[in-house]
Amino acid sequence: MTQELVSLTIIMAVAAVSPIVAQLIPGRFIPQTVLLLVTGAALGPYGLGVIEVNDAVKLLSELGMAFLFLLAGYEIDPKRLAGHQGKVGLVTWIITLGLAGLVVTLLPFFARQGIDGIATVIALTTTALGTLMPILKERNLEGTPIGDAIISYGTWGELGPILAMAILLSTRTGWQTMLVLGAFLAICLLCAMLPTKALKTGHRLYRFLTDNANTSSQTLMRLTTFLLIFLVTISALFELDAVLGAFAAGFILRYIIPDGSKSLEMKLEGVGYGFLIPVFFVVSGAAINVRAVAGRPALLVAFIVMLMLIRAAPVYVALSLDKRENPLSSHHRVTVALYCTTALPIIVAVTSLAVKVGTMQSDTASTLVAAGAITVFLMPLLGSITYQVADVHPVTAVREIAHTPSDWRTIVHEHAQVRALLHHQDRLKRMAETLDALETMGTMGHGDAAHGNAECDEHRAELVKRARREIDRQLKELGLDPQLTTQLPHNYRYPKN
Repeated sequence: MTQELVSLTIIMAVAAVSPIVAQLIPGRFIPQTVLLLVTGAALGPYGLGVIEVNDAVKLLSELGMAFLFLLAGYEIDPKRLAGHQGKVGLVTWIITLGLAGLVVTLLPFFARQGIDGIATVIALTTTALGTLMPILKERNLEGTPIGDAIISYGTWGELGPILAMAILLSTRTGWQTMLVLGAFLAICLLCAMLPTKALKTGHRLYRFLTDNANTSSQTLMRLTTFLLIFLVTISALFELDAVLGAFAAGFILRYIIPDGSKSLEMKLEGVGYGFLIPVFFVVSGAAINVRAVAGRPALLVAFIVMLMLIRAAPVYVALSLDKRENPLSSHHRVTVALYCTTALPIIVAVTSLAVKVGTMQSDTASTLVAAGAITVFLMPLLGSITYQVADVHPVTAVREIAHTPSDWRTIVHEHAQVRALLHHQDRLKRMAETLDALETMGTMGHGDAAHGNAECDEHRAELVKRARREIDRQLKELGLDPQLTTQLPHNYRYPKN
């Protein structure tokens, strides 16, 4: 027990320090996840050996992965899956799966590396949506057209490989696999339907659960945790991967509360990102055999390149062909494609399963996991760069400079100035949306003032005034009359473009 506590203490020390280090790095271009993985590799059995990955630590790591996929499944809006972009995302993932199969089967390089299995094919089609969500929130991409596209394509980049793992990596025959998956689906439907019916009928038990959600009973949090562990246990009993049960739990939770619950989300994120998920990433890093990875640099680089060709390229092409429905610039399409190539948790899960059943060597698995870890750092970094330069229109600027080289300073200044204006426009739009929401809350709460909520209404009114003043101030900075406009004209274009 002492060794388990020592290992856990070191892991939590790493978890506590990593956000501070990430904040101190100029530009904050290294996500915390990367720091957790690198430190895990340095302190794990293949590094300094101060972290021992024993059964207790493994269990906490498995729970961390479960919470990560629970939160990933919870982020998925079922309407998004059924919508236009969701359907395009599904077709794109199927094409990606086909390309991966052809590359792994026909390319001699992978055969020479001893890689010809379904596990590698699945690993090449994944998007780490659960890992990406905190990054999207940190970079204020959530709720933007780019963020929505990343989630739509990334949803199938996570859901597709999970289903493929259950079907293609099963040791059962085809009809047995379908029978087991059918039974698992029936259990999931039952877990989703019972709470939904209780919600509609206003059952006394449901009222008790909601009334005690924020008391010491923590009823909703306990039921959510039970749902997660129950479905993960069912997955284990059915000899399915735990990822499937965890993802299903998150999806069911979103179905039960389609509009979400801020209180429950904060608690889940507190337990997940505050404790269990960092354990998962540190332990994943500790599983990387650094010497084995260093001995196979060609495979490491080739796998990352293949991820970009097999995953990023189809996403970019799909967005380009779908410009009428998703009118993103070429730079922003590259940004979406790069973010969707971020991969790690599924690679950890699929390679672990392949090693367990003997279809992949542990050295190969370490190399693929290391490649996945690199994408968590590299792809968001590249995506951030393309996102930052997109509004500057560098190609147009280069053409203008080539045409009139003597005006290069003016051209660069104009393009940088327009990017700043568009950045202001985005801020103004968000502030206007906040203002509308505050005014709506004030209108809805007007009747409550007579019942003793006058102080709350006064606070909302003050926030509305502050928002209006800030919007007016920023408009004046742009040289616009606050009485005539609230944002830049829609037909505003780049200079000389």
